[in-house]
Amino acid sequence: MWHEIFVVQVPVAEKVIRTVLVYATIILLFRLTGKRGLAGLNTLDFVVIFLLSNVVQNAVIGNDTSFSGGAIGAVTLVAINAGLNRLIARSPRAARLLEGTSTTVIEDGVAVAPAVRRLALRPQELEHAVRLQNGDSIDEMERGVLEPSGQLILTLKPSEQGATKEDIENVLARLAALDEKLA
Repeated sequence: MWHEIFVVQVPVAEKVIRTVLVYATIILLFRLTGKRGLAGLNTLDFVVIFLLSNVVQNAVIGNDTSFSGGAIGAVTLVAINAGLNRLIARSPRAARLLEGTSTTVIEDGVAVAPAVRRLALRPQELEHAVRLQNGDSIDEMERGVLEPSGQLILTLKPSEQGATKEDIENVLARLAALDEKLA
């Protein structure tokens, strides 16, 4: 019994190579299919993630069902992930290749139809994102950019922006100056 639990049943190099290949394949698939971050996943996305883990399980473990074999696969996944995250942090080129680039989805208060279609975003998703960021509608936005992380960054049109503290201080200073002139 203990032998089956701890003795790796597949060569360690094969286990590492299998894990690396599966990891690279999944990165490629996710990179090709879009920019939704975890917060933007819908029910269908969750189903795919859950099923994907089951589908690739045998490709990672092969004929090895030992604890040690599973640990080797897990360590390999975590190490690859940590290494790629460090690479992305240091190299803009690697970040662009692995994560993609930003996409403008709103320009001058109008949804950019080709970008929205290509990203499979529904108008309701854009409207919801605008409301989450305290906007009332897309037409108030100067620009909306979907980041590779799936985060939508919105910029209000200047006419829609509220007063800043500096704006209020300037108005108060001018009022004080007018009070002095009137007195």
